[in-house]
Amino acid sequence: MLTTKGEIAAGAHISLKGNANFNSAYAISNHFAVLINGAYMNNDGTKKDVKHKMVEFGGGYFNTFGPDNNRIIEIYGGVGSGKSYRVFREFDQNKTLISTDHQEAKYDKKFIQVNYSSKKRDNLRLFGVNFGLNFGTALRVSFIKTNDFFRNNIQQPNEENIFLEPVFFTRMILSDEVQLQYTSGSNFGLKNRKFLNAGNSVFSVGAVINLGRTPKKQ
Repeated sequence: MLTTKGEIAAGAHISLKGNANFNSAYAISNHFAVLINGAYMNNDGTKKDVKHKMVEFGGGYFNTFGPDNNRIIEIYGGVGSGKSYRVFREFDQNKTLISTDHQEAKYDKKFIQVNYSSKKRDNLRLFGVNFGLNFGTALRVSFIKTNDFFRNNIQQPNEENIFLEPVFFTRMILSDEVQLQYTSGSNFGLKNRKFLNAGNSVFSVGAVINLGRTPKKQ
């Protein structure tokens, strides 16, 4: 969430499933910014392995508004690419492996995202110390298409889908530059596909830093 020219916003988060991601944006003017995001996951289980990596680039518009300019609206768009590898295992009643399904694909994506946040602070008293809280939401629409999709080393028809991804976040303010963030969200596939469908809900924790922000007027 950017407010002024020259500001850098960066964050790193990890989910309960072990999905690590980073987000970064730089305000090239008082209303326009560029961004780079990425994600990585390597989760091995008994019945399922999931590995993926992704990077995306974009840009867009941001502005502050409200009586004290303490509300922020951002609109971004961009493109990205990634690679996914999944293994599904089936066992019988004796826990003997009876089948293994390997799925591997590269994919391309386009996205549009709208962010809204209020810098109006609520207070949380923790261990005798008051921490400021602020809240926000984001809605992303992603257009994703696979390419080079292989199942058990046999090439498959590619699939494409549209995903709605609403996200809600709460930030605990540690300083003017550093905030802790808790994020919850979901994703919904608008098309019924055999493989390229929506995943699990998202719950992640992480930290966000903002550098180069214009100091508040006293």
